[in-house]
Amino acid sequence: MSQGYGIELYFDPALENQVLKAWNVLARRQISTHLIEIESRPRITLFSTPFTDPLKLENIVKVFASKQESLPISFSSIGSFPNDHNALFLAPTPSSALLQCHSQLWDAMKKEGIEIGEEYRPDSWIPYCPVAEEVPKSRMAEAFTVLRDLKLPVTGYAMDIGLVEFSPVREIFSYMLGNTVEA
Repeated sequence: MSQGYGIELYFDPALENQVLKAWNVLARRQISTHLIEIESRPRITLFSTPFTDPLKLENIVKVFASKQESLPISFSSIGSFPNDHNALFLAPTPSSALLQCHSQLWDAMKKEGIEIGEEYRPDSWIPYCPVAEEVPKSRMAEAFTVLRDLKLPVTGYAMDIGLVEFSPVREIFSYMLGNTVEA
């Protein structure tokens, strides 16, 4: 049974490989393998909800993707949220292009009457790319140290947008940003 759905930005292969390298180092050190186990993909989540109609979202995302260009992404810092998930992430520099992309998607979804949680509203959303989840508390400092060894900033592009069901992660659809598919 699905735990929820997410609309996610995916990266160009080089940037995706840089994130996967961090996942693999943390897995080899037996700090965190959760993202690998749930078959996730490096991403920035633009929207997440426990329930939605994937068919309704598909048209919104397809039209949205056709109006976007690939987005430059620069992961410039590492962080963690103050909760019990013990997750670590790479934080992108919040460029106007990234913030505008999120805001435009939010507007398109709101226009279609889709409920959006507080944490995904444009004035609350924190963009991030998870690199470790469910890290044992006793190993958080070690995980931060491993991630600090990454040569930041790590740069590339967001190239695709897709809808996934989780967990485990199952992609329902994805579209290349700037696609010319007629809606």
